[in-house]
Amino acid sequence: MNADSYALAATIILLLPMFYFFFASLAFFLRQFSDPVVTWLLRGLFDTYFLAVVGCCALAILAFLAAGRPGVAAGLGLVAALALGARRWFLRQLDNEIRARDAGDGGAPRQMRRLHVGGILYNAMQGALVIASIPRIFPGL
Repeated sequence: MNADSYALAATIILLLPMFYFFFASLAFFLRQFSDPVVTWLLRGLFDTYFLAVVGCCALAILAFLAAGRPGVAAGLGLVAALALGARRWFLRQLDNEIRARDAGDGGAPRQMRRLHVGGILYNAMQGALVIASIPRIFPGL
């Protein structure tokens, strides 16, 4: 395998946590966010997802640098930085809504659902961006 093959493999690996998050997050439509266990699991899913994206981006950055493609590596650095920022924002908002729910705010579960849907949309946009970039990054495919 040459350096471009490793870069392609790293790109595919980057998509794995995005696909997993998408399918795993759909199961949360079957449960209510008034249940503390459900929100604990949702928070864990968000936390793990964003950290996995950052880790996979780091792997892809190294692969693209080895392939002599620093521009793509910089773009992946931006994806990683956005994932870190989104992680902080989503977890902070989710924690606020969990505290509000536990304090008796009846609207908090609805806000948590909005965050849940927002996370799915963020993930979908991020995944679509990576998928749409593949033909530009690897024009020979």
